Parts: sequence; C-alpha cells; structure tokens
Amino acid sequence: MFKLRTSRTRLAGVAATAVLAALSLTACGDGTGAKNEGAGTSAATNSSSDVVPAGSVASPHPTASASATTSTVAKNVSRSTGSTSSAAGSKRTGRTPAPKAPATSSKPVTCEGSNTRTVAAPLTRPVNHMLLTVTNTGSRTCYLYGYPAVQFTDAQAVPPVIEASKPQAVVTLQPGESGYASVSLSATDGSGADGRTVKSLAVHFFGRSLSGSVGAAAHPALPAKGVYIDDSLQVSYWQQSMDDALGW
Repeated sequence: MFKLRTSRTRLAGVAATAVLAALSLTACGDGTGAKNEGAGTSAATNSSSDVVPAGSVASPHPTASASATTSTVAKNVSRSTGSTSSAAGSKRTGRTPAPKAPATSSKPVTCEGSNTRTVAAPLTRPVNHMLLTVTNTGSRTCYLYGYPAVQFTDAQAVPPVIEASKPQAVVTLQPGESGYASVSLSATDGSGADGRTVKSLAVHFFGRSLSGSVGAAAHPALPAKGVYIDDSLQVSYWQQSMDDALGW
C-alpha cells in the first residue's frame, strides 16, 4: 500500500510538472512574448545598421596631401570671394575705372612753319590787300598766337598790327584746320610813302609771350610780278574765320 501511494504521489508530481510546463508555453504565446521577441529583433537590426565601415571614418590626423588640398580650396574660395566683392562694389557705386591720362604727345603745340602750310593770296576786295591762310598739317592741335610777323624781301622790321582786330581767344587749329590774317599792302588813296614792288615773303610765328618768333618761318610764294607795298603796310591778328580776317 505504501509503495502504491508513493507511485501515485510521484505520478501526481510528474503530472503537475507537465501542467506547469504547458502553462509556461501558453504564456510565451501572449502579447508580452511577442513584444520581447520583437524588441530583441529590433535591437539586433539597429545594431547592424549603426555599424560604419572602417574606411569611412575620418582620421583625427589628416595626411599632408589632404591638408594641402584643403588649403588650396580655401585660397581659391578667398580669391573668388574677393573678385565678387570688388564687382559688387563697382555696381553699388556705379563707378568705372578711370581712363588713362592722355599721352604727352597729344598736348597742343605752337603753330609754326614746320607743322603748317602757309598760302599768300592777293585780293581784289578789299583792294590792296592780301590774305594769309595757315593750315595745320601736323598730327596735334596747334595755337596761332598773336599775328603774323611778315617780312617782305629785305625788310629790316615787321609791319605793325591792327590792334582793333585782336580776337577774344587764341586761334586754335585742329589737324587740317586753317587760320587767317589779312595784310594791308598799301594806302588806297596813294598817300603812302616809299612804295615798291617785292617778290618774296617770309612769315614768322610768335610764341605765347609774343616776345619773339619761334620755330621755322614759312615762305609762301608771291605772284611772279610781285606785289606793291608802301610804308602804310600793316597786318591783322590771326583769326579763326576767313570772314573775320577780310574785315580788316
């Protein structure tokens, strides 16, 4: 009887153990078990995705080549930024680079025989007059100062100038332009003294100070028969237009 009870007792213990095991398995199938299993899977997945390849990790001590490349890029960026800033500054101010100063060779000079051509033409109106035309043949602007210092043949002095004919400004000739002066050769009423016929003429040019002639003299041709002059000979100042010169 004792043995039978013991066997029964053991059988009951085994059965109880099986029941507990079954309950444990049933508990693993509920939501809590699924969550735990999912958490484990998620953790494994995250751990895998967070792994960074060793080659992609920046070295805390860059190589010399990398440093040089970085320096070059920084300089290029700095230069580019400087150019952009300069251009932006020009746009804001609206200024353009100042033009270069004109070369010294472009400065005006004094008109004289070497850079001009002079023509002497006797006139019928006004009578006993001659027109002097001086044309700038040079490449620079020139100034005709004062009046022509004319010298016929072997004259020792130049004739006086008609003061009333003085223009308000110095006659300025651009290349190719002409200036004019009239020469009153003799008195129309015959009152002049020491009349004579001359066949050569020299025209001298004054400088700014009008204290003496400068440069080369011009030697315009006269008519083959010459021109008649007397001691009433006088000249006008240089004029910018022919009409102004013929008025004297």
